[in-house]
Amino acid sequence: MTAPDFSIGVEEEYLLVERESRDLVCDPPEAFFRDCQDHLKEQVSPEFLRSQIETQTGICHSIKEVRADLAHLRKTVSKVAAPYGLAPIAASTHPFAQWHAQRHTDKERYNELAHDLQAVARRLLICGMHVHVGIEDSDLRLDLMNQVAYFLPHLLALSTSSPFWDGDRTGLMSYRISVWDELPRTGLPEFFESQGEYDRHVAIMVKAGLIEDASKIWWDVRPSARFPTLEMRITDTCTRLDDAVSIAAIYVCVLRMLYRLRRDNQRWRVYARMLIEENRWRAHRYGIDEGLVDFGRGEIVPYKELLEELFELIEEDIAFFDCKAEIDNARAILDRGTSAHMQLRAFESARAAGKDDMEALKDVVDRLIAETMTGV
Repeated sequence: MTAPDFSIGVEEEYLLVERESRDLVCDPPEAFFRDCQDHLKEQVSPEFLRSQIETQTGICHSIKEVRADLAHLRKTVSKVAAPYGLAPIAASTHPFAQWHAQRHTDKERYNELAHDLQAVARRLLICGMHVHVGIEDSDLRLDLMNQVAYFLPHLLALSTSSPFWDGDRTGLMSYRISVWDELPRTGLPEFFESQGEYDRHVAIMVKAGLIEDASKIWWDVRPSARFPTLEMRITDTCTRLDDAVSIAAIYVCVLRMLYRLRRDNQRWRVYARMLIEENRWRAHRYGIDEGLVDFGRGEIVPYKELLEELFELIEEDIAFFDCKAEIDNARAILDRGTSAHMQLRAFESARAAGKDDMEALKDVVDRLIAETMTGV
């Protein structure tokens, strides 16, 4: 079996805020998007809502390349935004912006989406991070998708950045997942024996007029409809650059570990979707705070313990991709918390200092602006 090339590409979605009000800019100047594209070409594009922007790295062949490209993208968008009084924030929800005040981008694709999904689409004031890993063999790609689903809640927990919605503390570390799950064809992927079986299911949906193509399947991980990659989509947008790179590194290491098992005629156990859904909910609700279920033991295990067990499994792959620093940063996240923890601490600190809720939420935005550029 020929080894995949394990190339990496990362897409990040940012929210655009007005520096003075800290609210989202509902209708950014067209000149802003043109300036971004003048600097970044095809690596930047408008998103569904006009208050969002998406960036994508090139095809990277090392974690160092991923870091350099993401840093360049964040720095450039921030630099272009500044003269317009704007700033990007890398977070999956805005602390207080109102979803019903947003406007969607006037493009055919987005107009169709808005018409089809109605109020569900209007609530899509969320951002995510997607990581593509190159796996050229299509049957291998599907096999690894079946197996990697087990690890998706682990990645979500480490990425959480959406504890607020519409000015309220939601009690969830990734409220983005609640919004995203309102869409059809989301959540954990189905199990498929082969690329052919997957293609047959997609063909039925296309023939019935349900979707135009496989790009309208929005699972937490999916075979990309555009590239020979396995695209991980479950994670929140990470506020800190280091955290985004760490999650990309863990994902590619897990895929290589699963490939090694298959190469040696072994495989990771494929668990029932209902079991993985429980861990997905725990990551969605608690992030890294309350542990996930170890299905082999049949008990909830502290997240830190599970992460260290995972790092033992991928030790060879960490060395292969030369990403020990990114693994060490993942451990640091457990000590300082994710972006969701940072936002909640900033809010509580401001309230304790005598600020009202809105002033405290604006403090959260200020922290998000600053931390989006940390390490860039």
